[in-house]
Amino acid sequence: MNPRIKMAVLATAMVSANILANEIEEVVITSSINDQSSSSVKGAIHVLTGDSAELSATQSLGESLDGLAGVYSADYGAGVGQPVIRGMSGSRIKILNNGMVVRDVAGIGADHVNEVDMNNIEQIEIIRGPSSLLYANGAIGGIVNIVDNTIARQDFADSELKIGLEAQSVNDGDSQNLFYENNLGGLNFSFAYKDSQFGNYDVPIGAILHDEDHDEHGDEDHDEHGDEDHDEHEEHEEDMGFLSNSDFENTSMRFGLSKTGDWGYVGVSINQAESVYGIPYHGEEHGDEHGDEQHAGEDHDEHEGEDHDEHEGERIFSTTDSDVLNLEGSYIVNNSWLKKVDYFLRDTEYSLTEQHAEEEHEGEEHEGEEHGDEHHDEGPTVFSNDSNEYGAIFDISSSDYSQKVSLNIATEDVSILGHEAFMNPTASDELTMGYYLASETDALRWDIAVRHDRIRRKGSITHMEHHDEDHDEDHDEDHGDDHDDDHGDEHDEHEGEMEYFDRDFSGTSAALGISKNLNNEVSVNVTTSIVERAPSAVELFMNGAHLATGKFEVGDVNLKSEVSTGLDVSINYEKDDTYAVLSIFSTHVNDYIYLQGETEDDHEEHDEHDHGGLPLVNYMQKDARFQGYEIEVGRSMEFGAGDLALSFIRDSVNAEFNGGEDVPRINPARNIYAATYTENDLEVSLKLKDVESQYDFGMTETSTDGFKMLDFNAVRTYEIGGDKTAKFTLFARNLLDEKARNHSSFV
Repeated sequence: MNPRIKMAVLATAMVSANILANEIEEVVITSSINDQSSSSVKGAIHVLTGDSAELSATQSLGESLDGLAGVYSADYGAGVGQPVIRGMSGSRIKILNNGMVVRDVAGIGADHVNEVDMNNIEQIEIIRGPSSLLYANGAIGGIVNIVDNTIARQDFADSELKIGLEAQSVNDGDSQNLFYENNLGGLNFSFAYKDSQFGNYDVPIGAILHDEDHDEHGDEDHDEHGDEDHDEHEEHEEDMGFLSNSDFENTSMRFGLSKTGDWGYVGVSINQAESVYGIPYHGEEHGDEHGDEQHAGEDHDEHEGEDHDEHEGERIFSTTDSDVLNLEGSYIVNNSWLKKVDYFLRDTEYSLTEQHAEEEHEGEEHEGEEHGDEHHDEGPTVFSNDSNEYGAIFDISSSDYSQKVSLNIATEDVSILGHEAFMNPTASDELTMGYYLASETDALRWDIAVRHDRIRRKGSITHMEHHDEDHDEDHDEDHGDDHDDDHGDEHDEHEGEMEYFDRDFSGTSAALGISKNLNNEVSVNVTTSIVERAPSAVELFMNGAHLATGKFEVGDVNLKSEVSTGLDVSINYEKDDTYAVLSIFSTHVNDYIYLQGETEDDHEEHDEHDHGGLPLVNYMQKDARFQGYEIEVGRSMEFGAGDLALSFIRDSVNAEFNGGEDVPRINPARNIYAATYTENDLEVSLKLKDVESQYDFGMTETSTDGFKMLDFNAVRTYEIGGDKTAKFTLFARNLLDEKARNHSSFV
């Protein structure tokens, strides 16, 4: 947004604050998205406080949540980790910041980072059920809400300054952060800044797979063409002890101003973030003779290491740039029918640029390789998302009921331009209305929510004709001179035929949750829901080589909305220092959208240049069922001079299509053991995550071995005079030096 417009909005917000000031009493707004404490909705919500052990280290959003029951991470290197909830991922999970949807390009690619700033946040909430319908559409799996206090809803009582330093040995990286808040002249001022620079990650010797690791698959042609290359590759990365292109750098800044009073509050914030991160695996678009033979009839997972070898010595990375302007407020009415109005405006300008940079080599290391020159010629690919969102929630609660009505309007323009553009620009318009009703007594609480969505997606598909007569005649001259250039221009004009589409989706979602106390120790929560999700722009209009997944992906403009019908039953026990939670869920998704890969015979029928030598996968629909459970038990006890807390978590998800085939990329069952010792200002914790092998996999996948991940945290707080404190945190990850391969990850 133009800086002058930002200043105008800022001035308008401050003037409005003075105009609206009147005699209405002050309201206290909780940070929880549904104005409830986490304990009142236990079993349907996870809450991580900002100072929890899981957030002690700088890591991806998915990795930060990975230890919670039913929550996993679909990682793509160290910098990228997208959350997975009960087997649901991608656009089925909505990422929110202070109740507003984060509109980046994470849904377009598995290698795209969730653009969220977790520096000095209040908490992270994972919510399913009726409450989630009030804030986001299509959230079949749930929502993840990152809550911060950049726009203060209450006046700061005191000034606060935090300075932090962090170092990580695994990547020779460090991070610095600064946070300051104060009330200056009646205005609440908040500022947060963080700068992180992490290098390539150390990995156990032998963790990186190479061509020779896959010889057992019987690729005889591969042996004939590549014996000499094998000897060379064996020395490349196998003994290097680190993963190339696994670095991550990020700089983020948040600035906020707000004015509060008996009338409510109003404020503005500016969030800016820039990052640079390597892409440790990247598919090869220009399949050479050897590469095509590798891909023919084989699934992508078996050859991830092979394609990676083709890019050894090449720097592949992404840069992101995010500018977000927020206007947020609450106006207290307190008349006979309207209690207050919460409103917001968010303007987002986001871009992600993926680039290649060939590193310099000595001698004849790359002599004779077909792709060396092409890599030098590859330009950047820019993914951008410019969006505006406006929303208001009208609180019409009474003494007996909590009632809210929401209205939300959003526009989103997404484009992909450059060498690896696999989708034409798209535009989406959203109009959603929601209603939430809840009531609570000492023994019973119930929640109900209804949401209606109207979504319009506009896009186009370019029809490529690789095998026309002109192309076939000149195919052998693709390395020629002027004649080839002239022909290439004619061919580009010829294959630029575009077909435009305009799809409208209308859907209604509803959810009901009931919580009843059976006695003083046991309560039962039952949630049932019907949620509709319109196909994403990628699922509709994708048509090109998606090198992050190593496949040629094709969307379907005729896809229907997914309709998810779910039932979740949770039994909670709590007595003295012991607690236990058992959750059982079943979700049936009509017209579940997924990627279906081609068979070996289908791939062999293609010309070696079809789809850039990549396996063809299509977005398709089929009914699917997700079933599973989560068990969590814990106990606290006195131990020496302090307290010892022990806990155990087990979660499991099984997902099958109606025909009996397994849904791809579903995480295996896990057992998580944790022990935490607390004494005065010292807290020490140890967590073991035991992940089982995954033998239930989709048609184009392979099995994944299990692993054990042992982590350690120690926190000590010192009083250094007055109200000043110093906190020291020591964290250690993967103490067992395990080779952990995540089944939900493309790498």
